[in-house]
Amino acid sequence: MASTSSSEPIIFYDIASGPPLRPYAPNPWKTRYALNFKRANFVTQWVDLSEVTATRKSLGVDPVRFFSNGEPFHTLPAIKDPSTNTVVGDSFDIAVHLDKKHPTGASLFRQSIGLYAAFNAQIDSIFFIGAALCPQGLPLNPETAEQCKAEFCRRAGFKTWDELIVRGEDRKKVLTEFQAALGEAAKFFRFSDGPFIGGKDPDYADIIIGGWLMFMSQVVSEWEEIRSWHSGVWGRLHDGLEPYRGTW
Repeated sequence: MASTSSSEPIIFYDIASGPPLRPYAPNPWKTRYALNFKRANFVTQWVDLSEVTATRKSLGVDPVRFFSNGEPFHTLPAIKDPSTNTVVGDSFDIAVHLDKKHPTGASLFRQSIGLYAAFNAQIDSIFFIGAALCPQGLPLNPETAEQCKAEFCRRAGFKTWDELIVRGEDRKKVLTEFQAALGEAAKFFRFSDGPFIGGKDPDYADIIIGGWLMFMSQVVSEWEEIRSWHSGVWGRLHDGLEPYRGTW
């Protein structure tokens, strides 16, 4: 989505799917939505999942996530902003940067940034419950799929990819737990006339949820069921963010 600015574009580092190329990962989707919401001038630098660690290190971006043993968990998104000579490597920090340094478009934050940071952590913890449903639908690049699967297994503590896949009654149990957990987030819509938490117009709280919903819409076979939960608030929010998806 083009900006009103003529400055050199922001470079947005996003995780590439295997062909056909499309964005799918949840945190990069938060950034893609935020960039489009702010009408930022940006270009996408696609990064194969197998190259994420090397790319992040080449940018000189410190890790923002760690495993329980202290090992860095290198991930994307990241942006390189030529207008400020800045590299930012966390979806939430990117949103704050865009709101402060790129005044085009409405503000992403209508209340204190601290409230949004707490909300981001809460929503991530809820969607992590449903993340167990996702591995078998990941659109991996066939050329690097086995390498990526092995790395997923190593990080998750499984010996084989098949052990990582949740099926049958175990999958039904995860869906039930996920639906109950999402019910807590659905309470934020109690006083909204929709489709967003604050009503007709989105802000970064909606984008936080929307990044996860976009991910699940592409990789979870039960997406149509999930979007209908809690009187359909998730489907309406997902559909409402369509104008901010842009092209790639």
